Amino acid sequence: MRGYRKYYGRKLLWYFATFIIALMLNFFLPRLMPGDPVATLAASVMEGMTDPSAIQRVQLDYAERFGIDRPIHEQFFIYVRNILRGDLGTSFLQYPRTVTTILRESLGWTIALQVPAILVGWTLGNILGAIAAYIRKSFDKGIMPMFMFISNMPAFGMAIIMLWVFALRLRVAPLSGGYGFDMVPSVSWDFFKSVLHHYQLPFWTIVLITIGGQSIGMRSMSIYELNADYVKYSRFLGIKDRAIVGFVFRNAMLPQITGLAMALGTMIGGNIVAETIFSYPGIGTTLIGAIRGRDYPLISGCTLIITMLVLLANLVLELLYGLIDPRIKTMQQDS
Repeated sequence: MRGYRKYYGRKLLWYFATFIIALMLNFFLPRLMPGDPVATLAASVMEGMTDPSAIQRVQLDYAERFGIDRPIHEQFFIYVRNILRGDLGTSFLQYPRTVTTILRESLGWTIALQVPAILVGWTLGNILGAIAAYIRKSFDKGIMPMFMFISNMPAFGMAIIMLWVFALRLRVAPLSGGYGFDMVPSVSWDFFKSVLHHYQLPFWTIVLITIGGQSIGMRSMSIYELNADYVKYSRFLGIKDRAIVGFVFRNAMLPQITGLAMALGTMIGGNIVAETIFSYPGIGTTLIGAIRGRDYPLISGCTLIITMLVLLANLVLELLYGLIDPRIKTMQQDS
């Protein structure tokens, strides 16, 4: 137990320090962008006003309301205090909506799209990679080059190809959006059909990209394990190939689980452009819109969510490795 406590203590300390640094970057970097979005927001309210004193009062009121009249270090501590209370501030672009409300809606769309797509792509990729490693010959030579090409294609490239083929040429899928532009979100069968219809292209884009990377990784690890000494010795002893293959692919799966954890942790940041191309109402599209409008609170909120998911995925993976691999406990006890 002493080895585990030492291992987990170090990991938690490092991740806490990383989170603090990331929190500072999430706050300060957006505010280094040129321009004053609050002045732009106030200008839309002051349109038609001619009284200089009234214009000045409006500008001061908005500066005080959004807290930009204070020194930057004071703004940071207020920001941290508000985060601890669950308050991420108010959006500049969508005033008076709160950042928490916007992120709650956007994150739901992103999770509903990307978690199933990544899991399906990860499962199919590992199955195809294992088959390619075991069968080789025609299957390996025909399928794997295609997956190697797909794995090196960026998400936006695949999204554009899918749009061109299925939306523009075949006209079997909509061009953009999460549901019909003439519909209002509601609990109805028509709305559900519209969401499912718009869901297909983004879903299969992410599935294909995930399949490519996972199949290449699984094939490489499986070939390595199939040529290991314990496999040759087992075959020499006359153990059936079916039993050996089970152990081979179980050992090859460990790095693939790492890939799954990383894919789930970075799913938002990794597919932002793909969501934007499809105009899908997820957090990626929300972040791009916030950057264009210099919406500091919304940018900080989006990047904070992405940072927390990445750190959480890595932390869970490190903790699981501590339980799965007994060598970690031994190393900590010896050090």
